[in-house]
Amino acid sequence: MPHAGTQYPDWLIRESRLGRPSLEPLEDPLVNRLVWRASSLGIGVVVALTPRAAIDCNRGPHEMDSPGSRTPGEDPGPRARGGLGIVPSRTPRHGELWRTPVAAAEVERRMAEAWTPYHVLVDEQLQKLRRRHGEVLLLDVHSMPARNPLLPRLVIGDCHGRTAGAWLGDLARRTAEEFGYRSAFNDPYAGGHVVERHGRPAEGTHALQLEFDRSCYLDRDQRSAGKGFDHTARLLEQLARSLGEALLARTALPEAAE
Repeated sequence: MPHAGTQYPDWLIRESRLGRPSLEPLEDPLVNRLVWRASSLGIGVVVALTPRAAIDCNRGPHEMDSPGSRTPGEDPGPRARGGLGIVPSRTPRHGELWRTPVAAAEVERRMAEAWTPYHVLVDEQLQKLRRRHGEVLLLDVHSMPARNPLLPRLVIGDCHGRTAGAWLGDLARRTAEEFGYRSAFNDPYAGGHVVERHGRPAEGTHALQLEFDRSCYLDRDQRSAGKGFDHTARLLEQLARSLGEALLARTALPEAAE
């Protein structure tokens, strides 16, 4: 979970134009609590404690929208151009977030202190599990703003087939439907830097991004747990269990044949 951090240092609040209320909407509220049932199974969990407003662990090093913080001539990509780069710079609701542009040296400091350790830890855990089991799955958990109830409540992203075996995405969809969640693939969220960086299905590491509609688990204030919170937590538990067991069964087949 790269967007669950809520530890806002005083210096970050001072540098913001409108204070903490303008930074909190960047969070994926309470997704770190949504995984409690899955983690109780013994499944490893990595949570970024640093808030997304300071450094976004789901963005790549090139996704910098400030001209002073990126290589001249380099395209930062559509997410950064829209204000949601490795250091978010603006949102539609609050406009510019910072009193002054964030310098390249400051971005590098935040990456060294929070972004790099996060990805190193994720990679270490994935490698450990892959050595033990042969294949491993990363579920990159996010939430999206409440949408029209007629739209899918869960968006599964595999970067259009690049970060996970297609059968895993299909099993995730079927599992979600059993819980009453209509799902969509890669639209409008195909996956960010986390799955792009760590998903290497040809090498045995699969990665899926999960975007849950916040109305499924939050109250009307979009900050506190709602009546659907435990049902969504149970879905995450079942996704982790079902997909994990399917991978274990698959890797056990050659051994069983011998």
